[in-house]
Amino acid sequence: MNSKILNTYFLILFSIIPVSIIVGQAVSLINILIIDFSFIILILYKKDYKFLSNKTIKLIIFLCLYLIFNSIIAKDFSMSVHRNFGFIRFGIFFLAFNYFFYNKDFVNRVLIVWMITLSILSLDVYIESIFGRNMFGYGEEYGERIVSFFKNEPIVGGYINGLYLIIIGYLFYIDRKITNKYRYIILIFSMLLLVAIILTGERSNTVKAVFGFFLFYLLNDSFKFKEKLFSVFLLILMCIFLLNTSNFLKSRYGSQLFEPIGLILNPVTEFNIWERNNDKSKVRIYFNLYQSGFEVFKKYPIFGVGNKNYRVETCSNKKNTKYKCNTHPHQFYFEFLAEHGLIGVMILLFILFNLIFSKIKIILNSKNYLQFGCLIFLLTSFIPFLPSGAFFADYNLTIFWINLSIMYAVGKKTNVYRSN
Repeated sequence: MNSKILNTYFLILFSIIPVSIIVGQAVSLINILIIDFSFIILILYKKDYKFLSNKTIKLIIFLCLYLIFNSIIAKDFSMSVHRNFGFIRFGIFFLAFNYFFYNKDFVNRVLIVWMITLSILSLDVYIESIFGRNMFGYGEEYGERIVSFFKNEPIVGGYINGLYLIIIGYLFYIDRKITNKYRYIILIFSMLLLVAIILTGERSNTVKAVFGFFLFYLLNDSFKFKEKLFSVFLLILMCIFLLNTSNFLKSRYGSQLFEPIGLILNPVTEFNIWERNNDKSKVRIYFNLYQSGFEVFKKYPIFGVGNKNYRVETCSNKKNTKYKCNTHPHQFYFEFLAEHGLIGVMILLFILFNLIFSKIKIILNSKNYLQFGCLIFLLTSFIPFLPSGAFFADYNLTIFWINLSIMYAVGKKTNVYRSN
């Protein structure tokens, strides 16, 4: 094979990943499948199978086998089979990242395109927040909610949150001399990306993004303590200014945000207050879904109802008044409990947490901020009680496995092709 042509071919496929997600789920899926099938052909051609002995790959294979088993015991096999068998593509996706992203030149070329994509999208968020419509005229379907290029889905905040720490981490990863020279510009750029997330009004993603931002810079040794303190003060001033100039943001991040914070700090008291007051707020709706997910778990405590089967159980059973008919419980932990049961939750959390937490010490010692940015996103994904989409939905899984894959791929001691 001509290595230059091959490298360019995969370079294009990896570079358009963020754009493919924006265009739509089908395009993103096709792009990932092309990467997967092309990579399989490459591996078969080279007959390089040493990655199979890697502990990380064994864990991912075990996860795939468990999900296949979950389909077999699911209440409705047809609902879960496509999602569970389709999960295999992310294992191959992970391998492809590890194979190509160990090459720093390849990483530079791909992530520069990603940075341009994310910058244009964030600029579009600012345009829509000011003029009510984005540069393509989208923005009326969800009122004051920002949709940007996603047109009819208010998920742009989650999208930026899923990628912005990769880009910021990459800017600190390029070269230490360049980083030290332009670190203030990088800091301002990261604040602008964070503000774009805040402007979307997506509370859960904003909480995760702000927490991730603080954690990233708190442990970043490119800045002195006084500089870190000043950046926190500056960010707080920016947030105060935004809240005072927008009734929409004031509503989204005012009383509506304090409700879930109060529930996290004192769940029993706060939930009882809502019960007595018969509160119909958006937050209460979410916690009704959590309760519904727990009700499904109580009925199927061992292995759960099966992946993607929460909707089958709650929408077909009208007798249980605590059931809330929906696609999923809107929170990862309750989704795991309802659809995978106690045994499944232990398997999923053991594998996922092992994949993430086992590399923390290596990443902190290496000072690889690209890895660190990915790690922080993965950690914030599992903050309890915050609403989320379905973990095993294509969109969420794609963002999650992009971060997990890059976290492993760009490290000498974590890349599955280079480490033992």
